[in-house]
Amino acid sequence: VELVESGGGLVQAGGSLRLSCVTSGQSFRWYNMGWFRQAPTKEREFLATISRNGVVTYYSDSVKGRFTISRDNAKNTASLQMNSLKPEDTAVYYCAADPRSSVPSTDRKSYDYWGQGTQVTVSS
Repeated sequence: VELVESGGGLVQAGGSLRLSCVTSGQSFRWYNMGWFRQAPTKEREFLATISRNGVVTYYSDSVKGRFTISRDNAKNTASLQMNSLKPEDTAVYYCAADPRSSVPSTDRKSYDYWGQGTQVTVSS
């Protein structure tokens, strides 16, 4: 299973970016999908997750109300809309696929497949 993120870049504080994650194969609709990020010297941090059918979503407190996760099963794509970006949002952002959990998980150990990451830099 290959996951490929895109959409990262440099943005000013208060701006927006939309990250996309395209997944190979025919099994995308069977995965809960998640987004994580990792800043230098920090642990990989959970941001958002979405259920297989797109109905259930969970967010970390740090991004709730600013970020929105979505998916399009017809296009094998998960997305993360990021608004009101702050300098502390600067990190490498990863999408991940969880084929096993019955409900979307906030635990990175639940995710078996990971993308290569995309850099997001927010300038002040």
